[in-house]
Amino acid sequence: MHVRWPRTAAHLDTTLTRGFMKLPSVVLVAALLLVRAGEMAAAEMPPEAKKLGCTACHAIDKKIVGPAWKDVADKYTGQGVKTYIFKGKEYPLIEGLVMKVSQGGSGNWGTVPMPPNDPKGKHVDEITALVKFEQSLAGGDK
Repeated sequence: MHVRWPRTAAHLDTTLTRGFMKLPSVVLVAALLLVRAGEMAAAEMPPEAKKLGCTACHAIDKKIVGPAWKDVADKYTGQGVKTYIFKGKEYPLIEGLVMKVSQGGSGNWGTVPMPPNDPKGKHVDEITALVKFEQSLAGGDK
């Protein structure tokens, strides 16, 4: 096997520079694709979900930190559940889930607690719309 060595030091510098100049471009393109993939996954979420920070822990069809919204919908609406027990009291399903999202809690989906998202009740209408949207996902393809 014959190895061709650079003819001059300048040629070596040019050859190495060309190779390394391509590397940042490849890394940049890969990073942009990853960011775009994340945006696309969150794109299906309603605008309120992004505004209220739901997308930091939830996606529609996969577990992130919290459960996938489709899984929550299948567990409740998909199983015909009509009520939700929150802090020992039974509520209509949507109302109980809104309280859980607003005030937070743990135990329904493992050990990681959901932090309170609206402890002062300033976003009840938006959270209610999100819970209704989430529950509308029941029974769909995963």
